[in-house]
Amino acid sequence: MKPADIRTRAVHAGREDLADLGVHAAPIDLSTTYPSRDSRAEALRLDGFGSGEWDGGLPVYGRVSNPTVERFERALADLEGLPAAVSFASGMAAISAALLAVLSGGRRHVVAIRPLYGTTDHLLGSGLLGTEVSWADPEGVRRALRPDTGLVFVETPANPTLAEVDLADIAAQAGDVPLLVDNTFATPVLQQPARQGAAMVLHSATKFLGGHGDVMGGVIACGDEQAALLRRIRFATGGVLHPLAGYLLLRGLSTLPLRIGAASATAAVLADRLREHPGVRAVHYPGHQQGRPSDQMASGGALVAFEVDGDPHRVISAVRLITPAVSLGSVDTLIQHPASISHQIVDPEQRRACGISDRLLRLSVGLEAPDDLWSDLDQALDQALDQAGNAAAG
Repeated sequence: MKPADIRTRAVHAGREDLADLGVHAAPIDLSTTYPSRDSRAEALRLDGFGSGEWDGGLPVYGRVSNPTVERFERALADLEGLPAAVSFASGMAAISAALLAVLSGGRRHVVAIRPLYGTTDHLLGSGLLGTEVSWADPEGVRRALRPDTGLVFVETPANPTLAEVDLADIAAQAGDVPLLVDNTFATPVLQQPARQGAAMVLHSATKFLGGHGDVMGGVIACGDEQAALLRRIRFATGGVLHPLAGYLLLRGLSTLPLRIGAASATAAVLADRLREHPGVRAVHYPGHQQGRPSDQMASGGALVAFEVDGDPHRVISAVRLITPAVSLGSVDTLIQHPASISHQIVDPEQRRACGISDRLLRLSVGLEAPDDLWSDLDQALDQALDQAGNAAAG
């Protein structure tokens, strides 16, 4: 019987056979190659692997498959409610594979909604992989479709503004064109895009899935046919997830619901307090924004974006408990300035057009006590506000 509660599934998914194996922790298989005395049979299996098929038998070579990594893939697919998942060395490697899959199907056009993670935006806009992008508003996806459209790409909540889009509506507009949703910010704890019609669900596993700032990876949950194509691309391009990373990500999933629940509760408290601070112009937090799909996310999540009156760089330099660093999803709270870090690569006019102002800060809330975090934020905001006041007076 499959447990319904995601807390139970997060603990047991990918580990169903451990008791039969007589082990408690999932084993780490670090082999790069696997011996076989039947070279004819291995040759036939390799032919299948080259086409993206996987027979579930013994491994052959680390670039084809790895038992530890497969446990993580099965677990993530379970949590996202999709048949399969394919992991990669990073989130950008996963996105690259998805775009190469579009090209391999004879199409080159992608419809995307801004904002997206800055490097994703750059990869789509630059056409580095041979794809062409049309940027659309959430209401204009259908109008942007072309006969050669092979993918609709959206991130919700979006990086870094936390803007939300109605996934069921986007999927309806996309029709037969696969919808890929970057679910990094929400995680399957708060949102399962497949329920709203997404064909593929992407994660930068480096973030909340790992959860401790010590592992890098990417993963796409999808259907079996799409998984076969993504495995074929991974086999050919080599962007594989290391087994140790697979182990750490599987371990991270077991505490994901608890971490997301605790961090989200703190983030909601901080969002409310930030609204009351005189040095804050605006706060962006899911659940507090107009026009959001009311039942899409279980809660507002663990990230807060806010715009300050003073110098945002002064706020970053003034924090002492909060970690001034890129990335997100760790057990400690991180703060960064998107316009100069994660989205610096995006054209300034395009950044501002999709709501990424030069005064915007992004806070990834960790597991510290809310009052301790607020004390640090409050004093940093006061310093920035005082500096702005002194500059105006002088």
